[in-house]
Amino acid sequence: MSEMKDEIILRGLKEHNLKNIDLNIPKEKIIVFTGLSGSGKSSVVFDTLATESRRQMTLNYPLYVRNQMPRYERPHADLMQNLSPVIVVEQRQIGGNSRSTVGTYMDINPLIRLLFSRIGNPPIGSANDFSSQSSFGRCPECGGFGEVIAPDLNKIIDFDKSLREYAVKFKPLSPSGWQGHWMMTCGLFNPDKPLKDYSEEDLHLFLYGPREGERAYAPFHTKNGPHNAEWDGLLPRFTRVYINRDISKLKQVSQDDVLAVSTHSLCPTCQGSGLNPKVLECRINGLNIAEYDQLELPEILEELKNIKDPMGESIARQAIPHVKQLVDMGLGYLSLSRKMGTLSAGEAQRVKIARHLGSSLNNITYIFDEPSAGLHPEEVDMLIQMLKRLKDQHNTVIVIEHNLSVIKVADEIIEMGPGAGVNGGEVVYQGKLEGLKNSPTAAALNHKLKINKYPRDIKSYFSIKRASNNNLKNISVDIPKNVLVCISGVSGSGKSSLMLEAFTKKYPGTIMVEQGGIGISSRSTLATYMGIMDDIRTIFSKETGQPAGLFSFNSSGACPICKGKGVLTPEVAFADPVTIPCEACAGTRYSDEALSYRYRDKNIVEILDLTIDEAINYFEIPKIIKRVQTLKDVGLGYLTLGQTTSSLSGGEIQRLKLASHLQKEGQIYLLDEPSLGLHTEDNEKLLDVFQKLVNRGNSVIIIEHNQNFIAASDWVIELGPGGGKQGGQIIFEGTPEEMLHTETLTARWLKDGVRKQSGQAVW
Repeated sequence: MSEMKDEIILRGLKEHNLKNIDLNIPKEKIIVFTGLSGSGKSSVVFDTLATESRRQMTLNYPLYVRNQMPRYERPHADLMQNLSPVIVVEQRQIGGNSRSTVGTYMDINPLIRLLFSRIGNPPIGSANDFSSQSSFGRCPECGGFGEVIAPDLNKIIDFDKSLREYAVKFKPLSPSGWQGHWMMTCGLFNPDKPLKDYSEEDLHLFLYGPREGERAYAPFHTKNGPHNAEWDGLLPRFTRVYINRDISKLKQVSQDDVLAVSTHSLCPTCQGSGLNPKVLECRINGLNIAEYDQLELPEILEELKNIKDPMGESIARQAIPHVKQLVDMGLGYLSLSRKMGTLSAGEAQRVKIARHLGSSLNNITYIFDEPSAGLHPEEVDMLIQMLKRLKDQHNTVIVIEHNLSVIKVADEIIEMGPGAGVNGGEVVYQGKLEGLKNSPTAAALNHKLKINKYPRDIKSYFSIKRASNNNLKNISVDIPKNVLVCISGVSGSGKSSLMLEAFTKKYPGTIMVEQGGIGISSRSTLATYMGIMDDIRTIFSKETGQPAGLFSFNSSGACPICKGKGVLTPEVAFADPVTIPCEACAGTRYSDEALSYRYRDKNIVEILDLTIDEAINYFEIPKIIKRVQTLKDVGLGYLTLGQTTSSLSGGEIQRLKLASHLQKEGQIYLLDEPSLGLHTEDNEKLLDVFQKLVNRGNSVIIIEHNQNFIAASDWVIELGPGGGKQGGQIIFEGTPEEMLHTETLTARWLKDGVRKQSGQAVW
């Protein structure tokens, strides 16, 4: 009897653009899914395999538990067999909580707090008392934030104006809001007299409230008559309502609005730690918990290993593996106090990976979404070793990846394609690396690195003097104007600190294209995101005499049954959720009335079904043509105008953001890792866009690890030599050709790329 192969069996996959495909995926191997951005990789790996595994895992729990868990709809497929539990490590940014740090995310901080509560000297109560979020542990001065935030009088008030003329510049306290209206009608203040003309007594009452022991009655007038109220002073009110409470729950104002009219300085009581001074007196081997938080990870490892107390040693032993995982992932330059929101995509990805590596479970399917994203080639080597280690522990490792170094170590390659969007969704190739021929990935593997031997002439520079943001070592640098500049260096070397902080502060007009998402929703389409949907509706309105809202599925044109969603999600109690196309509108989202009107022989749905390539030839209005052309320029010609932004891949979202910025006539474009999520073939298109931008007289600066981008630049600046304390210095400035004659880490990999294709050493 022949031995049965243990493999994941998938049949008839139809999610998104998948064309009824079949796949057998071997277990306990490294499987790399590759292909152009939008070719269907995520539809197989995330929307089918991972979703079904998670759905079946939740079925093992009783109903009352399942009701508290995320619920997954069964993917569109005929058969899905032999799935194992899935752990997904996605590219998405980690958490939006401003208090989330590396220590809290990795569950190291609770162990450190426990350690201090057990063996710290002088002793302090419980482990919770070492947290700035506990009533005892938080600093009494700053409330645990580490900063003292106070209203800035000159930013809030214009003394030359009266209350009615918006003397209070902070919008929620101005006449446009109820609080500003109250100030003007309460009878305490003259609303038409400039504040500078107020008597000293009136001005004090207005700004600071009644003096100690006194009260100021200020009736609040409504349509039902006056209500009793007391005036507390503008600055005390601002502090109470907008500083001393969680303003994330307020709709009209954001934290940025409040900080814009405030001063914030390091809290003198806790020195920025957010902790009660009594907590900071407790030490282990001379260090308090705030100093532990500031150490780089290798230093923490040493401290934990030096603990000899039996109780402390057992706690330290639990924390050491977590810290070691981070160091092994090349993140030794981080500290436990580093905010998760400040990590680059590559750093956040590796922190996520480190969190999962501590597990001793096996026979798991690990799914990685471009784990090489944001990594220097030097760090990709570490990543590859980690993937191999997971496989050796009898796990299946599935990786969506464009990085050629990772593709080359795969036990099996599955390439999706042949194109993207409607032109993708098929398996182009499955097998070993050696058999890969005549496909975009095969072409990429044979792609020749083109070193720019004729860089553009440099006539002037942007200057940054003595930058010391984060780990920058007081550096000064001249960045050439009107050429293509590449900023490189290992993770944590200071690239973001230099460009996204120091540079943009000095040159605030810079058009920045960062890595974050775009706030996608199922009702947002390419046409709405690019700002041309209003123009399309206006065209229809002029042509037909009907209101523009009739041609919006978010307004009066919506299908009355599905309310413009195109699908129905009936209530199915505790069963798996079900999404069915709306029969009334056949998924178009529009009412019959909206579809009965036409412009140039097409109704609104037929226009939204046009691809970008088709739309360029269909429309005659210059504004629409110009914006649609920018989408074509970044290689998104195959998408339709009505495609929802929620259905786009990571690489497509990156290029959509770029296209929206290309509409602006900017002088300086700054892009943070534009190659993220892109196949080599897509990168070539993007490079063409950058070269055209420079040819039109713009300055283009990219923060990038990709060798093709570095090689094609006119000028390269490398930071390093390491990350964290070992970084923050300029270690190379020059042309790509000059880089081949230096000994930096980036130079080493660039030389390696040239050497491999020429078969000889380059020095």
